[in-house]
Parts: sequence; structure tokens; C-alpha cells
Amino acid sequence: MSKTLFSIIFYSGVILVLVIFLPSLIMPRSISIFGGKILGYWSEFCAKFFLSANIKIIGEENILDNEKFFIACTHQSAFETFYLQSIFRGPKFILKKELIKIPVFGWYLKKIGSIAVDRNKISKKKMNFLDEIKTFSQDNRPIIIFPQGTRTEPHERPNFKKGVARIYNELNINCLPVTINSGEMWPKKGNLNKNKNITISILKPIKPGLESKEFLNSLQNAMYEALNKTSNPSSA
Repeated sequence: MSKTLFSIIFYSGVILVLVIFLPSLIMPRSISIFGGKILGYWSEFCAKFFLSANIKIIGEENILDNEKFFIACTHQSAFETFYLQSIFRGPKFILKKELIKIPVFGWYLKKIGSIAVDRNKISKKKMNFLDEIKTFSQDNRPIIIFPQGTRTEPHERPNFKKGVARIYNELNINCLPVTINSGEMWPKKGNLNKNKNITISILKPIKPGLESKEFLNSLQNAMYEALNKTSNPSSA
């Protein structure tokens, strides 16, 4: 299946869910969160049915039940931005400001409590970013951040952005590392690939209390080590 045809089918389903759940924008937030979970299952269906992907989750026992945590996840495709909502309970995303500006879709992102960042400007709003995160972290819904800063190719291993360390120190809660090799199936560039093994690795949480540099190194090393184990050698 071509990337264009898959995108048409996939995003048509996304639009349909958004339209059906449009009334949820003026209803309790839990309704919109449920719509996000449906989108997670839709992304799973499309990957399995149209691309014959084999999706496997390992390390589910590492998900914390009685402690607050935020999630640091690798980012290789649009797949994880939807699919993670089917694994975790009502996650909130830290994402680029441009996504919030998308009609309807952006409204949902704001409704579920996503936090927008303007990566290209140093503004008063960006300086108050950590205060905003503290406010949004007061409930038990996890925040998801992509520490690489943007989507990467399966073989790329860029250094993590320092923002994830700032969040770790400011929130003073557990960090749950998650890796997904979705770029093997849905790469940033090029054609889609069928019959791929997509592995979601949920690693052991990193407890609060580490210095910023130590945390950042531990996080990056643990996540890339796990990602290397699930990567296709030909693309590494």
C-alpha cells in the first residue's frame, strides 16, 4: 500500500472520530480522553490490517499504579502520538505549538490538557513553561514528552533535549522511559514497510533525585540501548 493511500485511510478515520466526538468539547474532559483512546485503537488496527504489522508491548509491569510519573518516549512517526493513548490513562502531550493551531484537532489537544511549546522563540510564555507543567501535573494523568524534540529516522540517535531534565527536576516525580521503533513501519521519509515487528518497550522508571546531567545520560543510554535491541540491523 502506498504511503498516500494509507494516509488517506488513516486520517479519514481520525477525522471521523473527531467529528463524532465534537460535542465532547463542551462536555467533561473524560469524554474527549475516551475519544483519544479510540484513536489509539484505530492506529493499531490500521498498522495491523493495512501494513500487517506485529505489535508487541513489553514491560507493562513497569507502569506505576500508585505513584505519579511522566513519560519520555522516542518519536519516529505519528503512530505513537495516537497509540500511546490506548496504553496509558488519559496522557497529556507536550507538543509543538503548530499542532494546537490545527482546526478541530487542535481543539481536542487543548481539551485534553496538552501543553504547547514554541520551539523557535524565547518568550515570556515559554519562560513560564515549567510553571504551566506544574499546574497540569497536579492530577494523576501522565505527561508525555518526546525528548528527541522531533521525529527521527530509525537509525538516528540524536542527543536528548535538556528540557526533559528540567521537567524531571521541577516535577520531582518518576520518569517512565518508553521506546517505540515505529519508524521501521512508518518512516519519516520514504515508503511504508509491511510485515514489521513494532515493539513498545516500557522500561523501569527512573526515580526522582538525580542531578540533571546524570538523569539525562541515564535516560538517553537506557532508551537507546532498548531501541537498538528492537531496530532492524539494516537500518541501524
